[in-house]
Amino acid sequence: MLVDKTAGSKARERILDAAEGLFMAKGFAAVTLREICAELGLTHASLYYHFPGGKEALYAEVAERNISRHGEGLAAALEAGGPRLEGRLKAAAAWLLSQPPMDLLRMARSDLTYLPEEAAGRIARLVYELVLSRLQAALEGAKASGEIGPCDAGLMGGALVGMVESLHGIPDYALSRSREELAGELIDTLLKGLEYRKGGTS
Repeated sequence: MLVDKTAGSKARERILDAAEGLFMAKGFAAVTLREICAELGLTHASLYYHFPGGKEALYAEVAERNISRHGEGLAAALEAGGPRLEGRLKAAAAWLLSQPPMDLLRMARSDLTYLPEEAAGRIARLVYELVLSRLQAALEGAKASGEIGPCDAGLMGGALVGMVESLHGIPDYALSRSREELAGELIDTLLKGLEYRKGGTS
């Protein structure tokens, strides 16, 4: 008897998609396996067949998949943004705003505390390697070329992600401009400060 591996793979992807929507919107603690099963019309046994490690294993795979997707998109956006830092950061912001937020602060302060230490550490490393380090490298490159003055590129890269992702929290009715335009203003303000540092302020 032939086993249809494609069907199993598709079922697994459906579970990951549904779980990602719930976990990213509500956080690890607020989501139950019962809720995920109900959304998909699955039994607990079916879910455990695909994810025998339960909720923790499912969250870890969802988070890794989400971060990898953000990292790939961010790398492409930075490349497409051109040689200048302003264009690169604005392209990165547009990409981040085109995706559901990762909510890295909640992930670090809450979600990862529920996972085994090894899984939490792996996810934290992925966030740095695939997301934060790419923005850090763009800022370091701008420092080296003289575009901006001295700064903690790691701090600035993390702050940029936090600022841009916070724009997801503004309700549509409260927006006077698009989120992308708001992100552009934040980036312009950040860059003006970093350009000012070329004058000697450390």
